[in-house]
Amino acid sequence: MAVNKITWDRVGRVTEPGRYMYTFGWLTITAGDLDIWKQYPQAAFTLLAHQSEPDQAAGEEFHLGAFDIAPDRPPPFTTH
Repeated sequence: MAVNKITWDRVGRVTEPGRYMYTFGWLTITAGDLDIWKQYPQAAFTLLAHQSEPDQAAGEEFHLGAFDIAPDRPPPFTTH
């Protein structure tokens, strides 16, 4: 299963920055990531693969990238 975006609920609403193991690999969550989730609990972050050491057999490494604060809301209507 390909994982492109992840929410705070999906990572168990962690409360501390750190490196966490999930089914898709290791995820590093920073204090800044948590600040965004505290302000926008429904925000969905893009998962970004992180290059790990070639001899590291611990699984894939990810960190959080760009985020959408309202992932379930349709885009606003615009006219051109």
